[in-house]
Amino acid sequence: MPLIMHVDGVYPQFGVNCYIAPNATIVGDVVMGDDCSVWFSAVVRGDVNSIRMGDRVNIQDGVVVHATYQQTKVILGNNVSVGHNAIIHGCIIHDNVLVGMGAIIMDNAVVHSNTIIAAGAVVLEGTVCEPNSIYAGVPAKKIKDISGSQISGEIDRIAHNYMRYADWFREQKGEETREQNG
Repeated sequence: MPLIMHVDGVYPQFGVNCYIAPNATIVGDVVMGDDCSVWFSAVVRGDVNSIRMGDRVNIQDGVVVHATYQQTKVILGNNVSVGHNAIIHGCIIHDNVLVGMGAIIMDNAVVHSNTIIAAGAVVLEGTVCEPNSIYAGVPAKKIKDISGSQISGEIDRIAHNYMRYADWFREQKGEETREQNG
């Protein structure tokens, strides 16, 4: 069972058709849109400030989403994919964004729509990532312009794939329940 906890009487809220992996942790002031997923060993901590997610957001294995007490919150738009072991901390990520595996996005950073943050990139505090771009490196710098349609198709594909993966696990859970009940 996922660990879903309240903080000071504030419970996480989930949209329609969300999938939460059995060992994911979601705490406090977290509001998810529809068709979101939080995968194995991910932690979404809305204990010190709020976390808001749009529709079709996937928080992949080992990701940590957190903020800074009374200073920064996290806002994730629609069709946001956060790759394995990334850290999202007190920032705003607009629609149609792919955050690569192991990337770090720090407080008060803003990632505009149709943008890729490359695997391992570190987006420093206060950085503004332009739309229709790829950012990579430590610290992350813009390395390429891309067309909105070029990137939105790929990001949309990933977001929809994670909805499919969630269905696989929901189906498997149904099969396990049927097997257990004989």
